[in-house]
Amino acid sequence: MSFLLNGKIRFYQFGVFDRSVCHAIFTRQGGISPEPWAALNMGGTVGDDPERVRENRRRGLTALIRDPASVCDVWQVHGVEVAIAESPRLPETPHLQADVILTNKPGVTLMMRFADCVPIMLHDPIHKVVGIIHAGWMGTVLGTTKYAVAAMQSRYDSKPVDIRAAIGPSIGPDHYEIGQDVAIQVKRAFGDMASDLLSVRNGHIFFNLWEANRLLLEESGVQQVEVAGLCTACHTGDWYSHRAEKGRTGRFGAIIALV
Repeated sequence: MSFLLNGKIRFYQFGVFDRSVCHAIFTRQGGISPEPWAALNMGGTVGDDPERVRENRRRGLTALIRDPASVCDVWQVHGVEVAIAESPRLPETPHLQADVILTNKPGVTLMMRFADCVPIMLHDPIHKVVGIIHAGWMGTVLGTTKYAVAAMQSRYDSKPVDIRAAIGPSIGPDHYEIGQDVAIQVKRAFGDMASDLLSVRNGHIFFNLWEANRLLLEESGVQQVEVAGLCTACHTGDWYSHRAEKGRTGRFGAIIALV
């Protein structure tokens, strides 16, 4: 895992993926958006000017030598729906509601946007499939990651043992405080394993989203998993954090595609 720089665009890549995959999780550096979205905001629903968002996305994709017209993205809704991308999403086409996108088409660049939730990338090098997942606490409790792996199996005949996965920068276990209502749902979803995912400090409950999604991948049979271990709330110079910035912030982009 490493940070790379292309011009002013700074992005993060994982060692678990080989050169047959183009991927990046973009930091917030190198864009044109002013405060509070400064600077490489790729989120179109946070109050930033749409033209600035388009330019930020263009800059990020160009840094990875991907055509902005190749993007397929979705309306992320904290659910378990899986979208299969056979082609890019045309600008005039409404977004599908989904929190997983999969494709086996090299001409398609999958994109999602984040500001504390967990970006999870998947690659099956045998059947040449890539995917990206958006998992907040709700998606984690619902097992969105498991739905993604199951869809790769049913749609593309992927074997979990062949799948490589990466868990990207997101809010870390020291900062992700949850209420008792969410803790109850975590306990219902993870059973005995919940004790390893929840911690209590000074009467406050904290949830480890990284480990929870790693466990979901492991339960699905995925053995090759890399965890970035980077907390968005700790490092707002690099990442947008909805929690740390009290909702007044942008969204960093994550892309993955077959070369």
